[in-house]
Amino acid sequence: MAEAAKPLRLLAHDADDLGVVSAALQDAVAKIGDIRWDAQGRTLTLACNRFRWEAKGKSGERVRSALQFGDVTGVQARNLRRDAKGAIVELLSIGFEPAEEAPAGVVILTFAGGGDMRVSVDCLDVALADVSEPWATPRTPGHAD
Repeated sequence: MAEAAKPLRLLAHDADDLGVVSAALQDAVAKIGDIRWDAQGRTLTLACNRFRWEAKGKSGERVRSALQFGDVTGVQARNLRRDAKGAIVELLSIGFEPAEEAPAGVVILTFAGGGDMRVSVDCLDVALADVSEPWATPRTPGHAD
């Protein structure tokens, strides 16, 4: 009997930690409507279907995951149509630009097709959690060299 997949649970409090989260989320897909900024609660949440790069086997797997940023002071989006709630975006990477006064800075989410989000934070407070069982997918994401 195959061993059940362990859900991924990651926290990031510095740029190195965020690099691990970024790698886990490379090629995740989400709907624009699944990105929510709660200005009063100071959180940005993204629900996505994450490709399980860590899964071993011939076929790929995806899993529903939630990514949340805390201590958010502002969000800016470029080349992402917020009115197209059903539009699919593919996350390529997550980076961090520190501000002059640590630990504040800007988290940059880069999407395929030239879209990005700049998330201003007082400090890095990031959580990623798988929230479903994985399912098989016939497509493994690929990248041009």
